[in-house]
Amino acid sequence: MARSRLITLFLYMVAELSALQQIVNALTGLNGLPAVIVECAVTTIYTCEPCPMNIKKTTLIFRTALGGFRISFVTDSIQGAMVVGLVIIGVITVGVETKIDRSLVESSRLLDASLLGWQLIYILPVAILTNDFFISGFWMRTFASKTDKDLVLGTSIATVAVTFILGLVGATGLLAAWTGAWPGNPPQDGGIAFFLLLEGLPAWVVGIVLVMVVSLSTAAFDSFQSAMVSTGSNDLFRNKLNLWYIRAAVVLIIFPVVVVALKSPDILQVYLISDLVSASSIPVLVIGLSDACYWWRGFEVVVGGLGGLLTVFIFGTIYYGNAHEGAYLLLLENGLYSNDWAAFGAFVAAPVGGLLWAAGAFSLRIASQWIQAKRKGHRFDAFDPPATTSPALYTGRAGSSEEEPAEHEDHEPTFTIKPQKGKFF
Repeated sequence: MARSRLITLFLYMVAELSALQQIVNALTGLNGLPAVIVECAVTTIYTCEPCPMNIKKTTLIFRTALGGFRISFVTDSIQGAMVVGLVIIGVITVGVETKIDRSLVESSRLLDASLLGWQLIYILPVAILTNDFFISGFWMRTFASKTDKDLVLGTSIATVAVTFILGLVGATGLLAAWTGAWPGNPPQDGGIAFFLLLEGLPAWVVGIVLVMVVSLSTAAFDSFQSAMVSTGSNDLFRNKLNLWYIRAAVVLIIFPVVVVALKSPDILQVYLISDLVSASSIPVLVIGLSDACYWWRGFEVVVGGLGGLLTVFIFGTIYYGNAHEGAYLLLLENGLYSNDWAAFGAFVAAPVGGLLWAAGAFSLRIASQWIQAKRKGHRFDAFDPPATTSPALYTGRAGSSEEEPAEHEDHEPTFTIKPQKGKFF
């Protein structure tokens, strides 16, 4: 699963840089590559900031795993302010300067019911919900919350704010089509319709928007870098590899990220590939998160995740009538706008196929363990509940923690994380 998260982060970094270079090109007409290079250099420098060693062990674990995580928090605050500023400026200037061609409202048919509109009612919740499990930045902020109350409060505020912002920004796509700013000549990607609309505004507005866009992109990109360092260090190598090797690897990964970003103008396709991977893996993963499903193993998760992708290929081969098109469906080459059932079928086949393959793997594993138990004369224990885990396993303390010695009252207790590996079979 660590590899899946790293792949997801890689794709998100590609999409972020691809969007930046397209926006710079759309707003200024200049090549976006220099802006991409500068952003990568700046975020890499302050994300890999060394952390002090004279701190408590609990804090050290997080800071060493995340590099410049404190800087990431600061830039996230800046990002929030920039989003609010961008929305306010956009709403005011678009409302004052934009002139809608009413003839385009009817001819665009964007307000009519469509097959894609109904399909997205299913596709978007599945894609976004499952993919969020792979975004390490969300988990880092979840575990960084002081209390559950703070987490619920922060999430509630963010939900309202994001809903409001997405509503305003999403409406600009309609306005861009109705003013003739999109698709443009030559035709531009619909993902930057908002910025194509702003392109026709006064130069000072475009300048402010460009600064905000770069700030937003930088704040998002450094979070992906921090999350990649954290995932690689803690989840992939189990903190057994020197942190600076992980950071060096992340720096090297930036080069292929830039190359792929420049070759991948379709931002939506990049996200859809990531969504398809998560849609096949997450449903079989969350089963194991339930205490009632203690008999679920990593074997089922791996087989289910790979089986979900294989099911997409099988569906595509049957739907299109040839294996070549079926393989292309894994990359969603036609995106969402192919006006058929291919994308919808892929997002149904991925989770359903993953669960079916996982169920088959579970049956195979149980049957194999039962046969081995009979052959060797051992007790069949595949469905035995796990032993109760003592809190000392995670805190490094022995005995009860209800009473602490008086001499330690003024000192923060130290903790040592003792990894406990789950069973694969």
